[in-house]
Amino acid sequence: MHKRFIVMTGGIILSLTLILTICAPRRNLLQQVQHDGVLRVLTRNSPTTYFNGPHGTRGLEYDLITAFADRIGVKADIRTENNLQDILQQVESGQVQVAAAGLTVTEQRKKRVRFTSPYQYVTQQLVYRTGAVRPHSIRDLLNGNLEVIANSSHVERLKTLKQDVPALKWHENATARSTELLTLVAEQHIDFTVADSNETALHRRYHPELRVAFDISDAQGLAWALRAGKDDSLYRAAQKFFNSLRKSGKLEQMLAQYYGHVRHYNYAGTPTYLRHIKQRMRRYQPLFERAALDNNLDWRLLAAVSYQESNWNPRAVSPTGVRGMMMLTRVTARQLGIKKRTDPAQSIEGGARYIKSLYQRFPEVAEPDRTWMTLAAYNVGFGHVKDARAITAERGGDENKWIDVKESLPLLRKRKWYKKTRYGYARGHEPVRYVEHIRSYYDILRWRTERSVPPIRNKLAFSSPAL
Repeated sequence: MHKRFIVMTGGIILSLTLILTICAPRRNLLQQVQHDGVLRVLTRNSPTTYFNGPHGTRGLEYDLITAFADRIGVKADIRTENNLQDILQQVESGQVQVAAAGLTVTEQRKKRVRFTSPYQYVTQQLVYRTGAVRPHSIRDLLNGNLEVIANSSHVERLKTLKQDVPALKWHENATARSTELLTLVAEQHIDFTVADSNETALHRRYHPELRVAFDISDAQGLAWALRAGKDDSLYRAAQKFFNSLRKSGKLEQMLAQYYGHVRHYNYAGTPTYLRHIKQRMRRYQPLFERAALDNNLDWRLLAAVSYQESNWNPRAVSPTGVRGMMMLTRVTARQLGIKKRTDPAQSIEGGARYIKSLYQRFPEVAEPDRTWMTLAAYNVGFGHVKDARAITAERGGDENKWIDVKESLPLLRKRKWYKKTRYGYARGHEPVRYVEHIRSYYDILRWRTERSVPPIRNKLAFSSPAL
């Protein structure tokens, strides 16, 4: 009797367990992701999306997706895939939950996946090389070699244009990235390509011979792609995330972080800079490398600062009396023990030590903001940067974020603000431009050196800045 009771009781418990399991509400996609603790994401390896820089993993899409993962309380498992067809297919099949890959929202793609609202707008641009005859219309492409990324929004647009110009032809490259096609145009291997305006802006700094002939599309949105279906829980969470970023101004700040310094870059000066890299830098590179090694810097950052200061001219002199490769003042040189400011080796070593000393005065600031504030202080003085940080905090910004501080620096020209500071008036717009120029010089120099045989490796500059 006792055993029979136990068996009956066990059967009842098992039945109740099954009933509760069956009746328990199924988790939606967002809840399942949160239960698993992992968000599966696919992106592309590109300067506009996701890349490994001196600071580690960086990129606009990387910053966005990690912020979203933090918002919903999970970790992001990010993988890269450059084939656009494979990216969309993996979203459709549910192999990944989000594609954060700089995808253009098109009508054809909307039939396959569900897009969030755009976080950025770009235009498709027809790119050619200076020296060639500039095309003014699609018909001007008929006698040239046009190559684009396979399965891209560029192909979709060209198919539409082909309806009006039936003779239009192009080659679809299934393996190259947009930056590689732009390089092929610059090196005269192909005549034309199509690239999004954000990619063109970044890449023209490396290849000043590239030119934009005309836009072949209106502004188009870039957005995340998620699987289409009845379960829109993760999609709604992503929409809420982007709405919050827009409302707070954070999205605009993130875009400015990656593109702000590019907007003000003087492309006309790039040929001169590249010529100086070939003609002047080779002579001074060992000095930059040695000083950088001694001070735990990235020699390319040190060289970029020197170019902004003197165009690598050891005899450079300003109207205010600063001179040499690193344009040291007489007082700073004396403090650093530099006896001859026009001696390249002494100037570069002194500049490196001065940068390091300024960097050590921002221990509470994380990278890459710490490097940008250090460079601003090299230009305008540590005290004025300190004042700008105080103004930033007063205005409700983050005094540890360069994107906020650079908005406050120009206020040092206005009496309303500088009268409340310790160090007073300063031409605060100058260090902002100064940092932006150095970021581009550094970016170009890093790109040039990484494409060639690597030079002597030294320790990374402050973990080295990533652009």
